[in-house]
Amino acid sequence: MKAAATLLLLIAAPALAEPGLPPEATVAAALDNHPSVAAARARIGEARADARMLSVGPQEVMVQGTIQRRDVRGVGVVPEYDLQFTRPIRLPGKAALDRQAGDAGIRAADNRADDARHQAALMLSRQWWAWAGAAAEARTLDDAAGIMAQAVAATRQRLAVRDASQLELDQALAAEAAARAAALQAKARAAAARAVLAASFPDLPLPVAAPPLPEPVLPPEGTAALAGLVIERSHEIGASAAELDRAEALKARAARERTADPSIGLRGFSEQGGNEKGVGLVISMPLGGRARSAAADRAAAASTAAAADLAATRSAISAMAAEDAALATGYLAAWEQARTAAEAAAGAAERQRTGHRLGGVDLAERLVAERLARDAALDEVRARTAALEAITRLRVDSHTLWMHAEDAH
Repeated sequence: MKAAATLLLLIAAPALAEPGLPPEATVAAALDNHPSVAAARARIGEARADARMLSVGPQEVMVQGTIQRRDVRGVGVVPEYDLQFTRPIRLPGKAALDRQAGDAGIRAADNRADDARHQAALMLSRQWWAWAGAAAEARTLDDAAGIMAQAVAATRQRLAVRDASQLELDQALAAEAAARAAALQAKARAAAARAVLAASFPDLPLPVAAPPLPEPVLPPEGTAALAGLVIERSHEIGASAAELDRAEALKARAARERTADPSIGLRGFSEQGGNEKGVGLVISMPLGGRARSAAADRAAAASTAAAADLAATRSAISAMAAEDAALATGYLAAWEQARTAAEAAAGAAERQRTGHRLGGVDLAERLVAERLARDAALDEVRARTAALEAITRLRVDSHTLWMHAEDAH
């Protein structure tokens, strides 16, 4: 059933792709193959091995023997030997606590592995929107450079009929060169962002050009509901809770360890050249000292620290959830205002272009309007990118985007 569901997901991946983001199936593969995620998954195996070690315990059979030759007066040299098998016996209750500690360790490792995948998803989101945003800025500046090229052409025509001065042409050429330099810088940032993304996630197929930025929209669940899911589904909290369970089990185990485990064995011997033979039981019991008391105190302190760590983790995740919701809402509102400003500035610049072509507006006024329009367009792109990244972060942190593949693990 899981294999069929996975195949269906891969087939339907293009339809499931979020606007402006890569297809879900390719993201899932890139995240699962990320080195940090692979390392965290391997540590689950380490935790399982630790759990098996705790379950079976360190008690092992000890074999001890002696072979000797004794010179007995009046008898001569006679061979003797003894052989002994002993094994510590784990007292009742200790094995159950060891298993509890091992199981808690597995849960902690599993949550850390899922959180590693979560952190990789956040990194992918940041790097993806950095690339898409820089590419959008480059396109905006390219458009601005094209408009300035039109201004240069119009100024040349007016200079030919002595309706403009050489100074105005120089100003237009300088504005065009500045716009093209800014566009080249943005292209360099976009190329660098793409290179970083490709190096960080080599299994994620990237298009040659970044996709256009979609309009940011808040998720239908609402920011408050998603903020609640950030806390509810946090693997950091899950890992801290599992660590507390493990510390509590080890605390109880250390308290029981104040009473040492006895060792029981079987001894066989032959003395006087076989004239004396015997088999017997051997019992030994360590007498616990201050070291066992100190170990119990240390385990109790570790349990208290684990409880404090869990409280601190809950507080940090709650703060992160509130921040996620506030940024998504606030950046969306900021983008809406930036879009309004960009549309107004673009309209003003268009009117200035028309006036300049008709001779009613001088070049200096047009250049001011063009610069304001360009700056407003860049502000809109940056605000749009920030809003998209904030919304994606909220969705990733709430495990409503890219995170459902964790259930398969």
